Amino acid sequence: MIDTRDVAVFLGLDVGKGEHHATGMTPNGKQVVDKPLPNSEPKLRAVLDKLTAKYGRVLVVVDQRSRRADFGRFLRAKYVDGDS
Repeated sequence: MIDTRDVAVFLGLDVGKGEHHATGMTPNGKQVVDKPLPNSEPKLRAVLDKLTAKYGRVLVVVDQRSRRADFGRFLRAKYVDGDS
């Protein structure tokens, strides 16, 4: 179980081969981001840094069919099999 009491933004990241899509919401349901993102680690980091600076802790939930990308390299990551 993940403790989410101090999470300021829940960021859903739909991973694609060409580009990704991010949707972020605060715990009270305010949408703070909904946009395509380039498939670039530095640009993803920049988005995460900006959200963290503005709101606080960001919890990233990644939707991907396979482990094409290893987000655990730069995030505290937990992989959950969505097919089960």
